[in-house]
Amino acid sequence: MAQQRGELIVGLDIGTTKICAVVGEVFQDRVDIIGVGACPSVGLRKGVVVNIESTVGSIKKAVEEAEMMAGCTISSVYVGIAGSHISGINSDGVIAVKNGEITRDDIDKVVENAKAIPLSQDQEVIHVLPQQFKVDGQGGIQDPLGMTGVRLEAEVHVVTGSITAVRNIIKCCNRAGLQVDDVVLEPIASAEAVLTPEEMELGIALLDLGGGTSDLAVFAENCIKKTFVLGVGGNNLTNDLSVGLRTPIKEAERLKEKYGCAISALIDKDQAIEVPSVGGRKSRKLSQRVMGEILEPRIEEMLTLINHELIDSGTKQFVNAGLVLTGGTSMLTHIVEMAEQIFDLPVRIGYPQHIGGILDIVNTPQCATGVGLVIYGKKSESGRLYIERDRSGLGGLARKIKGLFGKLM
Repeated sequence: MAQQRGELIVGLDIGTTKICAVVGEVFQDRVDIIGVGACPSVGLRKGVVVNIESTVGSIKKAVEEAEMMAGCTISSVYVGIAGSHISGINSDGVIAVKNGEITRDDIDKVVENAKAIPLSQDQEVIHVLPQQFKVDGQGGIQDPLGMTGVRLEAEVHVVTGSITAVRNIIKCCNRAGLQVDDVVLEPIASAEAVLTPEEMELGIALLDLGGGTSDLAVFAENCIKKTFVLGVGGNNLTNDLSVGLRTPIKEAERLKEKYGCAISALIDKDQAIEVPSVGGRKSRKLSQRVMGEILEPRIEEMLTLINHELIDSGTKQFVNAGLVLTGGTSMLTHIVEMAEQIFDLPVRIGYPQHIGGILDIVNTPQCATGVGLVIYGKKSESGRLYIERDRSGLGGLARKIKGLFGKLM
C-alpha cells in the first residue's frame, strides 16, 4: 500500500544576504521538511528590492535547488518580508452588537474597524493580528463568537509596509514563475518555528538578526504585543571589518563567519588570523582580538538600540521568558552572553522546532524564517481566517489576517 503523501507548502525567505526556499510536506499532525535551496541574495538592500533582474535570478536558483532535493515542482510560495519600511502599531475598534449575540460578521466588523488607522499614501496593511476582545467591558476574551453582549471591542496589532516594496517582492516572485500565497512579516514567521507555547504565554521577545535589518517581535499572553525593525544588521558588521582590516567585503564576510566574536576580551590575545589584502598585496597576520574589537562596539550598539526600543515602548515588562535570537548574525561566538548583559534577560539561540524531515540541514537559525513560513502556511490553510482582498491590483494575493490567538502558535 502506497504511503499517503501530504500537501506541499513552500516558504521563501527573501533576505538581504541570502534567499532560502524551504519545502514542507504537511500532514494533519506534523510538518516534514523535504527540500531546501539557498542562494546568495543579489539585488536587495536592507530587505528592499533594488534590482529586479538580479533578485529574480537568485529566487530561481534557490527554488530550483529546493525542487531538486524535494523531487517536486514549486508553483506557489509564502514569502517573508522585512525592511526598515515596516512598522507596527496597536489599535482598537468598537461596535454595537445588533441582536444581542455576537456573530462572525460582528467579529469581522470590529476587526475591520480597529485596523482603520491613518496610513500614508505609500503604506499598506500587511497583517492585522488580534490581541484580545472585550464584551461589555469584560476583557481577555480570545474568541467572542456566540457570546451575549451589546458592545464588542477589539484590540489589534497592525503591521504596515511600503506598497512599492511589497509589490516589487511579489513581482520578483511572479517573474520567477511563482504565485504568492501570502506575504508574511519575517519575525512572525520565525516565531512559528522557534518559540514554544509556554514562552508565548509567559512573554518572549524574538530578535531576528538578519543581513540588512534586525527584526523584533514581542509575544505575551499568546498574542503579539509589538513589532519593530532596526535598519542595521550583519552587513554593517561585515562593512566595519572590511574597512577596519582593509580587506575585501567577501573576505570580511568569510572572516566574520569563521572567527566572529561579540566580546573581544574573551578572545585569546595570542590567537592570530590571516587577513587577505587588497590590490594584490600579501596577506597579513593579525591578532584575532583586533577583529573582535571592531565587531564588539557595533554589536553592542545594535542590541542597545533594540533594548531602548523595548523600554521606551513599555513592552519590556511583557518579556518574562527572555529573548530568542535567530538569523545569521546570531551565530557569532559569545553573542548570547553580550545580549544577556545588555537586556538583563535570559537569552537563547532559536533553532527550528515542531518539524520532522531533513533536520540536519535546516537545524540552523538561518533557516528559522523559511521553516516558519511553511508552518504559518499550514495554519493559514487549515484554520479560519479573516480575509481582506488585496486592493493594490495584484490579482490573486489575499491578505490573510490571523483571527484567533491559537493560530499564532
